[in-house]
Amino acid sequence: MSPYIGLTIPAQAEYLDIVRLTLYGVATKAGFSFEDIEDMKVAVAEACNNAILHAYRDGELGTVEIQFEHGDGYMKIAVKDEGNSFHYVQTEPEEVTLHHKSISEATVGGLGLFLMQALMDDVQVHARGGQGTEVILTKQLTRKEEMV
Repeated sequence: MSPYIGLTIPAQAEYLDIVRLTLYGVATKAGFSFEDIEDMKVAVAEACNNAILHAYRDGELGTVEIQFEHGDGYMKIAVKDEGNSFHYVQTEPEEVTLHHKSISEATVGGLGLFLMQALMDDVQVHARGGQGTEVILTKQLTRKEEMV
């Protein structure tokens, strides 16, 4: 495992800005473009928000652990909680697309995962049977010469 930067926040929305600021610093140092950093910020905020909203019962105090790992050519971000997990079935992004559907066919639940899959190169969800959930988001570093 590559060296990582870890952050543990209370499971409360007012701490999300700390996560975004930390991600910005780590991703900038790793050489990611502004656009990629913005995509990662949205995806990580969505993963954290899911933990904040769904992992802990009303009034239950909990935490969200975030690990930022960057290696040669990638950034991996793990968002983990110890609260209630859910039954998750990994699907390919093409299988959950909203193209060719009316807005009335879209459901509220699961759109965050779709958004994460659209913004990141890889999304893995590990629900641990009522023992918490871990979402691992990976973004590949696009070299400037690859964009030409």
